[in-house]
Amino acid sequence: MPHSLVLNLVPQTPIYPNFLTGRHYHALFLTLVTAVDRDLGDRLHGDTGNKAFTLSPFQIIGDKPRKKYGQLQCQHYRAIAPGTPCWWRISLLDDTLFARLTALWLQLDFKKSWHLGSANLHLTSILGTPQTAQPWANAASYLQLYENASEQEREFSFYFATPTAFRQGSQDTAMPEADRVFQSLLRQWNKRSSMPFSHLTFEDLFPSSFDICTECVVDSRSKFVGCRGKVTYRSFGNSTSEHIKQLNTLADFALYCGIGRKTTMGMGMVRRLVNSH
Repeated sequence: MPHSLVLNLVPQTPIYPNFLTGRHYHALFLTLVTAVDRDLGDRLHGDTGNKAFTLSPFQIIGDKPRKKYGQLQCQHYRAIAPGTPCWWRISLLDDTLFARLTALWLQLDFKKSWHLGSANLHLTSILGTPQTAQPWANAASYLQLYENASEQEREFSFYFATPTAFRQGSQDTAMPEADRVFQSLLRQWNKRSSMPFSHLTFEDLFPSSFDICTECVVDSRSKFVGCRGKVTYRSFGNSTSEHIKQLNTLADFALYCGIGRKTTMGMGMVRRLVNSH
């Protein structure tokens, strides 16, 4: 059952920019998992090909959205001061791997100090259901995602909240063409769910509007260039209701699985926009 969890936390000491990077978020996630399930933590640490989770960068609560779609902060140039409320999104995708893990979040010690680099953190709450002021918290089974998907809606609007890119040969491309976006979603859906879409094609999907830019995220080890902003795709032609339902299922699934590369490092964080909000 896919879960999109939002962890609220407060640093007790400064979080310096060199620790606000994808690899440090990844290490913190494995620490949290190991605290409640050591075997699973060890398994995730050693498994490089089956990353059934995604992570966001740390976000400061109360920060003004960067643009009209509320783009998230994915690179910090100043330390986050002690006492600053923050949130951090973790999504879990694999029914088998994480069936026992979601309940174990209740066992996390909220009095314990956790570490992000040299910083000490305290968790204050974990959100796992829809919130008016927090669109990134939610949960739904794969069956629910399919059953609740529209059979008529032909427009699919996505908000690329953190830089998103796709592998093309030996290089990355930041252009969110419809086929790349939906193929990324389809791969995850067929890998994680028990109801694969075996014959779904995307030849009739085209962008109908877009408001995007490229953005570069740099840390001490690498540079990542991806697209940010909003893109709306539309299905043209005489598609069947089942074809449209499967496309809507994938669009709704984007909240949990992300799109493109480095989703376990904070990149490719995407959600569907309804009525452009």
